[in-house]
Amino acid sequence: MNSLFSLVQNETLKMWYKKRFFVILIILAILIPIFTFAQMKVAQNVRAQLGTDDWRVAVQQQISDYTNRMSSSRVPEEWKKWFRVTVQQLQYYLEKDIDPTAPNAVTFAREFMENSVTLFLPLLVVILAADIVSSELSSGTIKLLVSRPVSRWKILLSKLVTLIFYISLTVLAVLLLAYLISGVLFGYGGWNAPVLVGFQVVGSDVDTSNVHVVASWQYILMEFGLAWFSAICVGIMAMMVSVLVRSAAVSMGIMLAAIISGVILANMVQSWEEAKYFFMVNLNLIQYLSGENPPIAGMDLTFSLVVLSVWSLIALAISFRVFTKQDIY
Repeated sequence: MNSLFSLVQNETLKMWYKKRFFVILIILAILIPIFTFAQMKVAQNVRAQLGTDDWRVAVQQQISDYTNRMSSSRVPEEWKKWFRVTVQQLQYYLEKDIDPTAPNAVTFAREFMENSVTLFLPLLVVILAADIVSSELSSGTIKLLVSRPVSRWKILLSKLVTLIFYISLTVLAVLLLAYLISGVLFGYGGWNAPVLVGFQVVGSDVDTSNVHVVASWQYILMEFGLAWFSAICVGIMAMMVSVLVRSAAVSMGIMLAAIISGVILANMVQSWEEAKYFFMVNLNLIQYLSGENPPIAGMDLTFSLVVLSVWSLIALAISFRVFTKQDIY
């Protein structure tokens, strides 16, 4: 146990000196103010077009826009299905007199996390994980580790524990910086604002029988947990690629291609049901929390959790098997 702790401590320091986490913080510090300003301008434009600050008017306008789009013959059926589901949700918000987009730092952080979980957050994880093993394989520093009287599986386990630690810090940093920076413009209130959860998409309809109200702080905690799990799965996949590929650049390229292709598949393969078994199509776990229409029929939170878990377990098995057996020297 002491040897494992020493290895984890060593890997944590190596990751710290690589300054990858600082790069992530700088990226967030640059991009979040841009997104905050953009959302403020959008809100101002919407109020100017509607001539009122009443959120009900904005929601009713959204419902009208989506309804008009559904009547167009040029709109694909998959989009119409999404519009129908969204309209039913917006109508439910009107009935319950709950503003789904009340402008405050909590709402911004919540929406930022929702929009980050499929692409932005995985890309940040890839920055941390893509070369966690391959860089040492290519530079030869891994030989110093395996020459010590420590089992190889402990070496890789220490890298995994360190990776999980820094991924957790990254997810927390995304949430905290989104809240702190956006609060300068929107204010820091809204922790107890009501949020509706429990929407279930059944075909082209929305089942509201399980809908209930939770406070925004509870919703954000649930979001954080789902985003964390998704990010950990991406990190494990990236570690596997890093074990299999000695080049750090190639390892990062493979993971970037996988993440980006997942976003494309989620938007284009509604009719290809087998695509739902790819791990990258299941990364958006928050969509089930917010009641969005899943990209492919038959997907739900349990299904996506199982798919991601299976992929992660297989990736871990391959990583430890290859790392303990491959020729390092």
